[in-house]
Amino acid sequence: MHVAEEGQGYPVIFCHGFPHGWYVWHRQLAVLGAFGYHAIAPDLRGYGRTEAPAEIEAHTNRAVVGDLLGLLDRLGAERAVFVGLDFGAQLVWELALRAPERVAGVIVLNNPYAPRPPQPPSTYWTKAAERHFLHLSYFQRPGVADAELAGRPREFLANVFYALSADYHYLDTWSNPPGLGYLDVLPQAPALPWNWLTESEFDHLAAEFERTGFSGGLAWYRALDRNWELSADLPTRVTVPVHFLYGAHDPDMEGFSGRDPLTVMRAHLTDLRAVEKVPGAGHLVQLERTGAVNDFLLTAVAQLVGPATRTPGA
Repeated sequence: MHVAEEGQGYPVIFCHGFPHGWYVWHRQLAVLGAFGYHAIAPDLRGYGRTEAPAEIEAHTNRAVVGDLLGLLDRLGAERAVFVGLDFGAQLVWELALRAPERVAGVIVLNNPYAPRPPQPPSTYWTKAAERHFLHLSYFQRPGVADAELAGRPREFLANVFYALSADYHYLDTWSNPPGLGYLDVLPQAPALPWNWLTESEFDHLAAEFERTGFSGGLAWYRALDRNWELSADLPTRVTVPVHFLYGAHDPDMEGFSGRDPLTVMRAHLTDLRAVEKVPGAGHLVQLERTGAVNDFLLTAVAQLVGPATRTPGA
């Protein structure tokens, strides 16, 4: 496992989603490290410079929870604060169910907790994919999306980052019929830089996928039904402290998390300490509204494990 880290102090571990990598957290690492925390962002299994096993079973939440617990052991830390977005959010929710004794608290962006559904996830997305394009279904066919995205990695990344942001309405992609590729349905992104992403930041993110391709990340989608099978015996309520933040224009909150995701989440958390809505932000909220997210993180971590040990420049 490759990890990036800043600072010393109590560990705060950041977990990314698709198609990201540790670098989507680099602005948060710098700030938390400067305030006296040990900010750590791994390339999760299948991404960047971390190993990418071929087997789908190797990309289940259960497997990657094992990676995170191994990281804690390597750090010599009994517990850490875990921050998650997208697949990283699903991962830290499950970590909190599987090993609450190793979790000082979770800070989740955009992907609220929901209990295990009565049927496998594919049961729901297969029906929707009969009516319109849906990436969840398209990504299931081994080799198809892998080839499409690897063939045009920079175009895909720019278009999908733009589509997921507050500058576009991602659910408009659902107006396209099934049978198309992802690049067929995504909007054409404007030229960089954007007001929330620089050219050099995009180049850093794109370079990793130009080198590795996307199969490691796509394996997480192909493991979703297996995650459902492996979670049958887990508790349904999260007992660790939780801080939750979401972008006002996040497509997961609008279209992928049910009709009333906040009410469902509140009903299944025993220690929800904060919920904050960030205006003018979409899915990559930590890049789109960095200042608001960093302020939220610093406040949440201080409440969970104690105040920062120093201020920048001190």
